[in-house]
Amino acid sequence: MNGMASDHNTSSQEDYLPHYLQKEDPFSSKLSKEADIVAGFYLTVIGILSTLGNGYVIYMSSKRKKKLRPAEIMTVNLAVCDLGISVVGKPFSIISFFSHRWVFGWMGCRWYGWAGFFFGCGSLITMTAVSLDRYLKICHLSYGTWLKRHHAFICLAIIWAYATFWATVPFAGVGSYAPEPFGTSCTLDWWLAQASVAGQAFILSILFFCLLFPTAVIVFSYVKIILKVKSSTKEVAHYDTRIQNSHILEMKLTKVAMLICIGFLIAWIPYAVVSVWSAFGQPDSVPIEFSVVPTLLAKSAAMYNPIIYQVIDCKFACCRSGGLKTLQKKSSLKKSR
Repeated sequence: MNGMASDHNTSSQEDYLPHYLQKEDPFSSKLSKEADIVAGFYLTVIGILSTLGNGYVIYMSSKRKKKLRPAEIMTVNLAVCDLGISVVGKPFSIISFFSHRWVFGWMGCRWYGWAGFFFGCGSLITMTAVSLDRYLKICHLSYGTWLKRHHAFICLAIIWAYATFWATVPFAGVGSYAPEPFGTSCTLDWWLAQASVAGQAFILSILFFCLLFPTAVIVFSYVKIILKVKSSTKEVAHYDTRIQNSHILEMKLTKVAMLICIGFLIAWIPYAVVSVWSAFGQPDSVPIEFSVVPTLLAKSAAMYNPIIYQVIDCKFACCRSGGLKTLQKKSSLKKSR
């Protein structure tokens, strides 16, 4: 039986050998030194901006942690995931790009792949939870009356457990982490799908539970929100000041969440497309110089969110100050009347 299994494995490897088995040194850079230096500087800038921005969001939120709304708690968790990607993952790839090879061996490759997948999955599932919160809050008003802070913390525990499970599953023998084709970074072993049916089942499970299903929930939630907002904008105008202010705040949180999701998906979809092609298409047909671009774009996703927070906050502050002035004028007119 063992002999038959070994013969089967040998035949499957003869059908397709992943890039990291085709050469003796899978961690040597396949890019030019100039390209590695440019990528290293790019990731350095992205890492610094992401660390400062997300660190600032977490610091400012900690100053008012007892007043954070459930949706804001989820947003802080997203900043924690982005900070984790920047602090835990980016130094490995930056050092490797400047060294013109991956210098941390297979153990470091697996750790880097796990950390990237763990924080990336945590970010996407957090955004999925935020989109559901916004959907229920805007489209089902009774939901907001019972949602409390402890519900948000329970949701965070589920998110971290979910990300831990899917990031750790490859270590159970059903998957793996492997170097990227260009050699100076590591990721989930998408190339397992080329070798066996079990590999295809594993990759399909990852794609569904960690990409397609969360993305579908996000798209559904915001489409329903947009339709609801169009139909209810005129109704809110007839409510009193307190309800109007609450509606403005909810819409601000919704805009933040929507922009964050859009930025995340724009950054990660090209990488997902290349990964799916590597798993089920013809991976050797993807030029190495081309494969590095989606990877670098995906690594920049953690930088966008703090910028979105600040832009929306500035606009909200301006609208709020202008709105207060108009409301004060209306109240003075009512009193004079």
